[in-house]
Amino acid sequence: MSEDRVPGSPNRDVRQTIVHLLSNMSDGREIRSYLQRFSEVDRSRFAVIKIGGAILAEHLEETAAALAFLHTVGLTPIVIHGGGTQLDRALDERGIESRRINGLRVTEPDVLDAARDTFIEQNILLVEAIREQGVAAHGLTAGAFEADYVDRDKYGLVGEPTEVHIALIRSIVDSGAIPILTCLGVAPGGQIVNMNADAATRALVHAVQPLKIIFLVDVGGLLDDSGRPIESINLASDYDHLMGQDWVHSGMRLKLAEIKRLLDDTPLSTSVSITTPSGLVKELFTHGGSGTLVRKGELIERVTDPGSIDGSQVVKMVEEAFGRPLREGWWQGLDLDSAYLSESLRAGAIVSRVGDISYLDKFAILEDARGEGLAKTVWAQLVADHPVLYWRSRTENRFNSFYADEADGSVKRAPWTVFWKGETDFDRIAPRVESIAALPASFVGDDDE
Repeated sequence: MSEDRVPGSPNRDVRQTIVHLLSNMSDGREIRSYLQRFSEVDRSRFAVIKIGGAILAEHLEETAAALAFLHTVGLTPIVIHGGGTQLDRALDERGIESRRINGLRVTEPDVLDAARDTFIEQNILLVEAIREQGVAAHGLTAGAFEADYVDRDKYGLVGEPTEVHIALIRSIVDSGAIPILTCLGVAPGGQIVNMNADAATRALVHAVQPLKIIFLVDVGGLLDDSGRPIESINLASDYDHLMGQDWVHSGMRLKLAEIKRLLDDTPLSTSVSITTPSGLVKELFTHGGSGTLVRKGELIERVTDPGSIDGSQVVKMVEEAFGRPLREGWWQGLDLDSAYLSESLRAGAIVSRVGDISYLDKFAILEDARGEGLAKTVWAQLVADHPVLYWRSRTENRFNSFYADEADGSVKRAPWTVFWKGETDFDRIAPRVESIAALPASFVGDDDE
């Protein structure tokens, strides 16, 4: 057997062909960047993906295709699924009454029988759907979790996970298959128990310490008060504010609290993505994303007095992000409007005044911060403070797809693309575009621009 081939893994030539095709898409370079980042972690630590029963019922083929795609490009997620929708239907068909106390389903032996049958059925359906995509998958319907009773007298056969057999899960990943877990645990004495999906996911995340935690949902993310998906949530700066809003209630409130609890137990680099099966690839591999990205995050400080900032640290951040030295005196020569800087100085935006224009001079994200959501967090604060904003970017910049999504318009003025947001009067836009395109270059060696 070739050393490049793992049983059940995609052919190396197939993987290279797919990566090559991705690289020739409009977002190709950023896709390659994310692929490289995800590939640098241990294979079993790429992602934990939680799939609800409603997704399996309505979007089984889409879900299987998305999971198979990840595997084909060399990334193996660990999948855990529920089946509450299907279980409710099975209980009705069997004439079994089901009660809940504090959100937990009371699980008597007849309820457990239905739950076990239902979860195994859903597990088999997902495993077979993935295999039909030409990718190996292995179902773990029991044995991955050890559990103890939450309160047998009150809840019956409901378990709280106490241990995850991570070596078993990793052996499946190493064999080249996607592990597919259910929310069934084994209590002392070998009794199968029903587990709350959030509790099982939390235990799995604690054991795996993944780079990504992904929730596949119908609605495409956490929704704002207008019913639109929130693109990015930085818990450090947004959690208390969101939890204080009247429109954050019921399921969303519980989901936010659960996500915070999940991320409190993970490294700073871990993030939660909430998206649809069809949006999964875009959410993982592009700056613009497709869904809601939630991170522990960092506080973003807005500074308007250049004297209160260590300019040398700002210069260092920008030079590291762009991989090129700035011209001497760049910082001192700015007519600073405001600077937005993350606590770790791994992300920032520098806005200067060019005449009557608010001009985004630099939007800098260090390589090790990309994919963490810091860019979205800085951007959101930046545009909230500057309803009218202009900026420019090299036409080949890999961030341009993100900029194009955010801008109201753009014009190419070689070697630049000039963007604007919040401006509609072209008589005002045209001269501003020309003045921005004519600004001197900031980096050493760019005199020919």
